Order: sequence, then structure tokens, then C-alpha cells
Amino acid sequence: MARTITPAADLVAAARARIEEIEIADAIAMVDDPNVVIVDLRDVRERQRSGFIPGSFHCPRGMAEFWVDPQSPYFKEVFGQDKKFVFHCASGWRSALTTATLNDMGFQSAHIREGFTAWKDQGGPVEFSPEADH
Repeated sequence: MARTITPAADLVAAARARIEEIEIADAIAMVDDPNVVIVDLRDVRERQRSGFIPGSFHCPRGMAEFWVDPQSPYFKEVFGQDKKFVFHCASGWRSALTTATLNDMGFQSAHIREGFTAWKDQGGPVEFSPEADH
């Protein structure tokens, strides 16, 4: 007997309906804003292969809830700053779910609606680590 589950796309749509979504052009304008922290949720291999947004902070998707929680032993000081946090992944699905969850925790954040793939396609600046294989 097949189990009935809620499709991931439905979860993403529900998250997007209740979070702040930032368009690529607006996100590109935020790169040099000292009051904004762009947070990359992608796997380290994605960053090595595709590059990353200059100045972005890497937070693996599986650690986001723990790194933003000041009571967690995994808390990262970067998330204790009084800044605007803008999360992204490759296509906007993981970041939508993450942003909704973090907002539910009381950590106000937004996400780049179309993700890093669209960022690159629309001419957003990209950096590569010197040791990256690309």
C-alpha cells in the first residue's frame, strides 16, 4: 500500500507564500551592503563546482537551525549580528524551506527566490575558491 505524502513542491509553495522573496536584481544590489549577510545553503561540492556569491557565508542546509540558535552548542556568531540575512540555494527550494523554518524559530530572514543558478544566468558576480575544481 502506497503512503500518501505531501509533495515537496507543495511544501515549497506554502513556504514561499509566507516568506520574503528577493528577486535576483535586488539581491545583486545587496552584495556590497554591510548590513546584509548572504547565506549559501548549498553543499560544499556545489560551491566548489559552480562558484559562490562574493562575501557569502556558507551554512550547510542541515546545520541552519542549529547555527542560528543562540542556545545551541553549534551557534555561529555571524547569526548574532543585527543584519538582514538572505539565504539561497541552487534553485530557491531549499532556501524557501529554510527561511520559513528559521522565521518560525523567530529568526527573521529572507531568501533569493530563484537561487544561485538564476543568479549566474542573470550576471550576478561569482567567485571560485583557489582550490576549486571548476
